[in-house]
Amino acid sequence: MTRPPYPTPTAAEIDVVSRQLGRTARGVVGIAARCVCGNPTVVATAPRLQDGTPFPTFYYLTHPAATAAMSTLEAEQAMPELAAMLEDDEITERYHAAHRDYLADRAQFGDVPEIDGISAGGMPTRVKCLHALAGHALAAGAGVNPIGDAALARASWSPERCGCAEPGAAREDSGD
Repeated sequence: MTRPPYPTPTAAEIDVVSRQLGRTARGVVGIAARCVCGNPTVVATAPRLQDGTPFPTFYYLTHPAATAAMSTLEAEQAMPELAAMLEDDEITERYHAAHRDYLADRAQFGDVPEIDGISAGGMPTRVKCLHALAGHALAAGAGVNPIGDAALARASWSPERCGCAEPGAAREDSGD
C-alpha cells in the first residue's frame, strides 16, 4: 500500500488505466493500489481536473473485474445490508475516521472549496457507492474503511489474484 504523495504515473500506467476505463484517463496523480501483476487497480485523481471541474472521488476504482464485482454487489442489493452495519457505534466511528482519512489524503493535492468536506461513497453517514468505498479500502489498506472492507470481502473479485486482460502491462517500458 502506497499513500500520498505518489510517484508520478508512467505513460504505461496511464495507458493501462485508459484501457481499463475505455476512455482517456483524466487527472491521475498516482497509482493508489495495484493488482498482484502490477497493473493499476485504484488511481488517485486530482481534486480539480485540468478543465477546472471539481472531482471529489480521489480514490477511483479502475480495475474492470473489481468494478464489475462492485456493480454486481450493488445490483444484488448488498448496499442496504452494508448500510445496516452503521447501526453499530464502533463501525460508525471507524467510518467517520475513514471519511477524515480520505479528505486528508485528497487535501495533499489541493484545496477545492466546492467539494470541501465531501469525500466519496456516501461517507461519513451513508453507503452510496461501493466502487468508491472499495477503492478507498484498497488504497488505504485493510481496517481503514469498514464498509469498503466488507464489500471487498463479499465480492467475487479478489486483489489476491490477477484478472487482468494484459497482466503486467503497466510495468512495460513505455518507450519514453
